[in-house]
Amino acid sequence: MKRGFTGLEDKRLVYRGNKILSDLFSKSVHSIRQISRNESEAKAVYRFLQNDRVSEKDIIENLIHNCRTACAGRFVVCIQDTTEINLSSHGKRINKDSFVGTTNAKGSQGLGFFIHPSLVLDAVTGTPYGYSDIKVWNRPLEFKSKHERQYGKLPIEEKESYKWIEVSKNTQASLRDVVEGMVIVQDREGDIYEQFAIIPDAQTDLLIRARVDRTLADRSKLFSCLEDQPCQGFYEVQVDACAKTKKKRTAKIEIRYKEVELKRTSATSKGVASSIKLYLIEAKEADYTGPDKICWRLLTTLPIQTIEMAEMCVESYKWRWTIEEVFKILKKEGYNVEASELEYGSSVRKLSLLIMEVVIKLFLMRLAYAEPEREMSADSCFTEEEQEFLEHQIKSLEGKTEKQKNHYKKKELKRYVWAIARLGGWKGYESKRHPGITTLWIGLKYFKAAMKGWTIHKDMSTR
Repeated sequence: MKRGFTGLEDKRLVYRGNKILSDLFSKSVHSIRQISRNESEAKAVYRFLQNDRVSEKDIIENLIHNCRTACAGRFVVCIQDTTEINLSSHGKRINKDSFVGTTNAKGSQGLGFFIHPSLVLDAVTGTPYGYSDIKVWNRPLEFKSKHERQYGKLPIEEKESYKWIEVSKNTQASLRDVVEGMVIVQDREGDIYEQFAIIPDAQTDLLIRARVDRTLADRSKLFSCLEDQPCQGFYEVQVDACAKTKKKRTAKIEIRYKEVELKRTSATSKGVASSIKLYLIEAKEADYTGPDKICWRLLTTLPIQTIEMAEMCVESYKWRWTIEEVFKILKKEGYNVEASELEYGSSVRKLSLLIMEVVIKLFLMRLAYAEPEREMSADSCFTEEEQEFLEHQIKSLEGKTEKQKNHYKKKELKRYVWAIARLGGWKGYESKRHPGITTLWIGLKYFKAAMKGWTIHKDMSTR
């Protein structure tokens, strides 16, 4: 499926929007100067981002349209989270208009805005389809503390945490008539009683990590109500090495689950149900005592009657980290949109949305390689000329042994993803870890630079 702009009235703006998306993908930089061939092209991009006829709403609606088209007839998982775009490093240049405000940046008063998307994945394969909604907002430049605003007394609709419910509602409206069903997955911030009372319906379920150790209807506590229950099954999770864990390990997870009943509290909005029945799933690591020991307590509206169903929910929650990769590529490990030279917050916000659409292509590239049995056309990411160039690159990137050969067929996306990954530093061994999003992003940067030289050489040689 071709992703891009379709809904703008002015065809010139449709062309320019699609050109920007193509250049962002192939050149993998945020700088308008670097994605433009000349001064005239750069001015055209600046005008597009500042054009009132291309609003944030227009861009988001295009992204939602692409998602709806891609996921029609599927059962999907919709993952939500929030990221902060901090522009304070060049705060003197940014026009402090109504599109930027105070952020949570540590060490100084941050300047920027927030993005809260709902990323849609196939519930069976994990294929990314796009975004069912994206909320972009900023706080005022003079932002009062929670105490000053009497935050606890505000109705839920006036709290910043309402974003979880708002985006869930918009996701339902976007997908209700095109998908078979959906599970909305959120981290602990989404553990809001009103959401459990308002959102679930015949087509929509929630899967949210518990944040609050609530008192249940039977007066037991949520976090300890499964302590006396025997383990109902085991589940293995691969934990990668990182700063907190010195080495990679296979975590053995004990699974327990039961139905629980939550009670409305005095702080809960009036007019919602006085109690709600949900299922609690506890996924707790056994035989490990490190500070990073896994313990996930998940609340869901899905009926958990078997260990297989509980394991499926744990797997769906694991996919929540996919949205962290979107933010990683949007920010410092990828496009670094926070370092944008743009002077207007509105333009940075639009650019961020465009980059988020481009990230879906990167996910499709990774998926095409990670699952070689899945057929994806190279045309979904690369032009005929780009495929021709990559064929030349493959010859030089292949190693001497069979293990370092590219065995995929022409016109298959995975064949050219292999080449991009090699350009990004991947060694080409199938037995090793598959190339990740960051590797592919680095590879695209080298690919475009190399192709430019190849194109100049080809043009010179035919004169």
